[in-house]
Amino acid sequence: MTRRGIEWLSAAADDPVACRAVWTDDPRAPYMLPTGRFFDVVTVDERVGVETFDQLLRRGLPFGPTLLDHRARRVGFFLGSQSLKDFTHYLTREEGTPPAYRYLGRGSVVVVPGPMPMSGDRYEWLRAPTRRPMANPLRPVALATMLVAAAELLARVDRYGERYPSAASLARNAIERASTDAG
Repeated sequence: MTRRGIEWLSAAADDPVACRAVWTDDPRAPYMLPTGRFFDVVTVDERVGVETFDQLLRRGLPFGPTLLDHRARRVGFFLGSQSLKDFTHYLTREEGTPPAYRYLGRGSVVVVPGPMPMSGDRYEWLRAPTRRPMANPLRPVALATMLVAAAELLARVDRYGERYPSAASLARNAIERASTDAG
């Protein structure tokens, strides 16, 4: 995380000076920040969140800082504050079923990783803030779209896994198909 990222995150704290002091003493220390003033956060199950993160990254879609809570097994995506209306609007316009999510806006808090978490820490940045994120109206759209797409993809993978629980069953099925096609 950059110095400007630290400044932006700590400015969201109820006491920015205390937040920066904690991180100066221990840059690995997680810190609880209020949501709704500088940013909102959408959290989802880790499996859907990691797939969504990967899809957003690979497709070059706009998205902000993203965190992972290993113990709770959840991924949090930062959106601009007061994005709930846009996010839910685009989420409901998708054809698939949206995954379960929690929207953290005004009156909620989120625990963020310190500026330099290490491997094995409970909280980790998948994408740390490098500066104050620029307002981008496409972020809620991209996140809503990719959340639904990731959930649908994982549901399909699970159905495939039920149908072919092992490589051996997949091979048997292919051999049976080949023998009926040849006969």
